Amino acid sequence: MAEIRILVADDFELWRIRIREILKSRPAWQIVFEATDGVEALEKTTELHPDVVLLDIQMPRLSGIEAARKMLQVFPDLKIIFLSQSNDEYVIAAALETGAKAYLQKTRAMELIPVIEAAIRDED
Repeated sequence: MAEIRILVADDFELWRIRIREILKSRPAWQIVFEATDGVEALEKTTELHPDVVLLDIQMPRLSGIEAARKMLQVFPDLKIIFLSQSNDEYVIAAALETGAKAYLQKTRAMELIPVIEAAIRDED
């Protein structure tokens, strides 16, 4: 698969480290930035134009859901994948209603690579 530029947005540092570990199996995939809150994620997405944003739901200053809405208004082709601990069906529905490509619970993190690949291919 071609080079993919990824922005990771999660306020929990150990989770960002975990994502880095998972993604390093794909050398062509580059993490271009690690945001620690929703406002920073939005600003850096606008500045860096990543291909994929891995986005937590609950973050300081701006929720992942609101950040996703704003990102997709400006960049409708952006591939957003939510990564969250929540298994609440209403939270999942709200996240996917933003136009995000996928919602993955953090407990299923080992499925991240195929989820990103499907998002890049525009598979729902």
